[in-house]
Amino acid sequence: MKRFNTTGVCIVDKHYMCDVSAKFNRCKTLIENGSYYAINFPRQYGKTTIKALLANFFASKNNYAVISISFEGIGDEAFKSEIHLIKMFISLLVEELQFFNISVANYLEEQINKINNFKDLQNLISLFIDKLNTKTILLIDEVDKASNNQVFVSFLASLRDRFLKSQEKKITVFHSVVLLGVHDVKTLKLKLRPDEEQKLNSPWNIAEDLSIDFAFTQQEIKPMLEDYAQEHNLKMPVTDLSQRLYYYTSGNPFLVSKMCALIDENQIQRHSANWCIEDIDKAYKYLIDGNYTTTNFDDMYKNLENNSDLRAVLSSIIIDGNIIPFDIGDPIIAKGKTFGLLCSGLDNRCDISNKIYEFRMLNYFIAKNLTEEVQLSSKYTSAKFKENNQLNITLILQKFQQFMQEHNSSKDNTFLEKNGRLLLMSFLRPIINGKGYMFKENVTAEDRKMDLVITYNDKRYVIELKIWYGEKYLQEGIEQLCDYLDSYNLDSGHILIYNFNKSKKYEIQKVPNCKKDITAVFV
Repeated sequence: MKRFNTTGVCIVDKHYMCDVSAKFNRCKTLIENGSYYAINFPRQYGKTTIKALLANFFASKNNYAVISISFEGIGDEAFKSEIHLIKMFISLLVEELQFFNISVANYLEEQINKINNFKDLQNLISLFIDKLNTKTILLIDEVDKASNNQVFVSFLASLRDRFLKSQEKKITVFHSVVLLGVHDVKTLKLKLRPDEEQKLNSPWNIAEDLSIDFAFTQQEIKPMLEDYAQEHNLKMPVTDLSQRLYYYTSGNPFLVSKMCALIDENQIQRHSANWCIEDIDKAYKYLIDGNYTTTNFDDMYKNLENNSDLRAVLSSIIIDGNIIPFDIGDPIIAKGKTFGLLCSGLDNRCDISNKIYEFRMLNYFIAKNLTEEVQLSSKYTSAKFKENNQLNITLILQKFQQFMQEHNSSKDNTFLEKNGRLLLMSFLRPIINGKGYMFKENVTAEDRKMDLVITYNDKRYVIELKIWYGEKYLQEGIEQLCDYLDSYNLDSGHILIYNFNKSKKYEIQKVPNCKKDITAVFV
């Protein structure tokens, strides 16, 4: 029986897999064309699985030899000097060649102490490939382990230079070289000395563009569920299930498999063997629970903690709702894409890569930035916010209004204008925790985002946030809210207005002459 795999290489006969044929075929074609290229995607995005599929495919062909190595666990010693790296690299070649050509492996082992520089290594590579007498492919995984190292850059430059010479002269080189890692090794920024600024290097500017996304589409997720249903003799709405999985994950390979594994392994309670949409929703709630984490989420938090510039951009999008153009030439945006946290959304705007990461980052920002600002006393939390497993949003906003009125004197308008959303989210968090979550939904019809959508016990609540700039601006916000409610067949919603005028009144009123039941709350 197969299983859903979230760690290591996925194997066709052992694991349920999404359709990787488009990704595999693109990589295969580049190798067949003799390309040198890089596969750069975030961790747990399926790079090593694609590498294994490519290695197995070409190893089965008589006219190809595949050398598949990894820098995982090599250690820093191998990159201390040119000679150290040379010995490590030849040792890895020998280890691989022993599986399919012992004589060439022995030949390399005899030469290991005769090679003193990269020029010698270039010549040795040509000699041993001539002995193999076939198209030789080199696959190197985990190149990030060595990428911030001048010796490794020189090694790449050596492979590049030999490749360029082979275009002019009849020199034997690797038919194709594929580098796999998180970071793009086509351009590396290095600090070679402590007192030196980072410099841009281009050791791999011969690389072909991969031009394919390793995230899965809804159509690529569907075959995995069909395979599962067939093996277990189940009747499942696989089209709807794959759509829901994509909705939450945006096709992130780890998250897709993880959600399926949670359902399959009964880590969430389901009503029957046949999966339903509710099971996907439960898996989502399981993954966004602040009490649960994985190495994948830990890696996300590490990247947030270690990159203050990226953290500021992500907070600006998630908390403040700012629109930032997606430009991969911007180093901060490129970093966000490299870590799998940012992607290009509607109208080429920066968007958070998936709803699971967005919610966990939202909670991270609430906890990190403004925990001390919202110290709720019992008078705010003892109110009956929940009736018949539904939220009383009007009462919640009334209590938030009371909280703001009592604390407004200690906060200047600049602070409130900047942190108004975060204050409301911090107020809501303990109320909905466990059974609900908050997010900002893409609205395709309007090409915009709502300020805040709350889901609690499968019921959706919408709160539009506005700053008071006059009656006309408020009416525009009400119209936007009504349009959104229409798109989801909702009859009621709320609009929260921050008014910074000294003469303001803290009011709650129904919006008159409106096609929807809209409650306006002024703070």
